[in-house]
Amino acid sequence: MSNTLPNILLILVDQWRGDSLGFLGHPCIRTPNIDHLAETGVSFTRHYAQSSPCGPSRASLLTGQYLMNHRVVTNNTPTSRHLKTLPWFMRESGYDPALIGYTTTVPDPRITDANDPRFSTNTIADGWNIVRDFEGRREHYLAYLSGLGYAIPGKYEDLFRPAPGSDESLRLAPSPISAEHSETAWSINGALDYIRIRQNQPWFLHLGTFRPHPPFMAPEPYHEMYDPRQVPPPVQAETLVREQNTHPLTHLLLDTIKAKSGVHYMEGLAAEVTVEDWRKMRAAYYGLCSEVDHHLGRVFQLLRDTGQDQRTLIILTSDHGEQLGDHHLVNKRGYFPQSYHIPCIVRDPRPVADAARGRRVTAFTENIDVLPTIFEWLGRDRPHQFDGRSLLPFVHGNDPGNWRQQAHWEYDFRDMAGGEAASRLGIDPDSTSLSVIRDDLFAYVHFAELPPLLFDLVRDPHWLHNVADDPAYSGAALRYARLMLDWRLRHADRTLTGLSISSNGLIGRA
Repeated sequence: MSNTLPNILLILVDQWRGDSLGFLGHPCIRTPNIDHLAETGVSFTRHYAQSSPCGPSRASLLTGQYLMNHRVVTNNTPTSRHLKTLPWFMRESGYDPALIGYTTTVPDPRITDANDPRFSTNTIADGWNIVRDFEGRREHYLAYLSGLGYAIPGKYEDLFRPAPGSDESLRLAPSPISAEHSETAWSINGALDYIRIRQNQPWFLHLGTFRPHPPFMAPEPYHEMYDPRQVPPPVQAETLVREQNTHPLTHLLLDTIKAKSGVHYMEGLAAEVTVEDWRKMRAAYYGLCSEVDHHLGRVFQLLRDTGQDQRTLIILTSDHGEQLGDHHLVNKRGYFPQSYHIPCIVRDPRPVADAARGRRVTAFTENIDVLPTIFEWLGRDRPHQFDGRSLLPFVHGNDPGNWRQQAHWEYDFRDMAGGEAASRLGIDPDSTSLSVIRDDLFAYVHFAELPPLLFDLVRDPHWLHNVADDPAYSGAALRYARLMLDWRLRHADRTLTGLSISSNGLIGRA
């Protein structure tokens, strides 16, 4: 590796809502270290993931492609071997890309033997130098806890199953793992060690944190950081029945998603959770966010103390958001924006970015823009594989021409309801998909076989009233269906379309 290369720190926090940041004016959450990063960089306030849950979204981040092109539609869907991913792109640039966390990857069965144990749990994508592995069964982290004297259950999730009745009068039970031994502390300690060791050599680090992903059980003192009575209540329709009647998929979601998706020992459906208990879950979630913020502050401080902040590009984003009781749901399922709106902050240390520091960009940006941003920062041409565009013009104080006017995301719900979503909805198993396009005026949701949805965002910013069948909105519905078709035609996989044969051989670029 050339010693002249700069450093790149890609921070990927799991399940962080785009509105849950102090500097954006959230009514209670405190994130001083991320706030400072935003003050010294550029924040993208309408940034969206391309899909959910983790696997499909991370595939978009790692390939630079929309879900319709990479086709990793669930956490358990294999990734096609022909797709080049971020670690291999970075190796072409001279880096030995390091990873803390996970990528939720399944290998391509066309070139991998069926007996390979990687088909029994998610693994980390090929090409990474793995520093700390939090993938699959979390064995590395469990081994760490075991060495500290913790009693290790059969599965990682079992750590967070307190005895029935442990819910307190005001708050949910705290994490049984102390703050100094939490997943977040363990991951960040690994990052600090790596950055210290590599401080005289260029590096690329994917720093992933599992939190604020469920279960929503924060360790002390973060468990008591937020008073549930002071956190904002969830956005919901007037009645559960009204919410259910929005759409057949909405009804299936509300009949399927369990409260234990957020807190492992809560019984029943998420749709049955009271507003009081949603406030408790939100308080725990915000505590987990603040814990991550605290530890990220340690990373930023080390970069400053060692002078590495002056040669390190920092990008912070997430893989998807979290419903937190909005629309009576927990986790990240369906079409609602709370599951896809995520943070994005880019800090370029070079003087060319000085004039734009602290800028808040309101243009629609997406996680497929992350790889092109890294490529432009390294002076590399954007491959045809990428569906996104570089964010650096915004970071340098400019407004790139012909920027997208909408945000897009997709969701495949074939694995819902125990894999019976298609039969329960009466549709073909290959039709369990939806695609969303939204701008300042409308949000349109298209399904392969089910009726579409349309929301008038001027009158209905919380997506509560479907007007797709209202004759007064027929023109808008048609217009957004056409916009979606235009988008799909424009971005259909073009990996090889830039190449052509000629009398002089192959011409063009991939």
